Amino acid sequence: MISSFTGFIDANVFFGARLRSLLMELAMTGLFRARWSEDVHREWMEAVASRRGIEVSALERTRRAMDRAVPDCLATGYEDQISGYTLPDPDDRHVLAAAVACGADAIVTFNETDFPAGALEKHEIQCVHPDDFILDIHSLSVGLFVEAVAADLSHYKQPPISFEDYVADLERAGIPKTAAQIRALRVLIEPVF
Repeated sequence: MISSFTGFIDANVFFGARLRSLLMELAMTGLFRARWSEDVHREWMEAVASRRGIEVSALERTRRAMDRAVPDCLATGYEDQISGYTLPDPDDRHVLAAAVACGADAIVTFNETDFPAGALEKHEIQCVHPDDFILDIHSLSVGLFVEAVAADLSHYKQPPISFEDYVADLERAGIPKTAAQIRALRVLIEPVF
């Protein structure tokens, strides 16, 4: 299944490794088109470096893997348009400009107040919290959702992570409704895992 629904992912959604990993697995299902930009990469990588004490250079491997895993993920050609947008936080204008340039249907972000409906509606873009976005993806195909979660969980072998710890990490990552849905699907996920 290949969807044309396009979600532009804001940098704050990529900050946490567990949520970033789950989104990559979900993007690879084809249930939505995931897009981001080099500016988004720069933001999340600098935030992780600053707050977690990890060198930006150490995150380059992850960045490259993300770009390889999701075809046509990088929005380009928006840079000259950034100054033409008005948002509460001018530093977020590049997100809207890139979302418009790539034909996004939604901006997926934890900072919903930074993307008011009035600034997005003329571009036919909505702002969606990652928890709600992932639950929408789940509603499209429970089977593909289960496969994506199981694939994501299977990555954690060194050190191994339990199902409960995985779900708890997703709750801490700011997606408690998704965590609850994954917990409810445990009987389907663990046999696949």
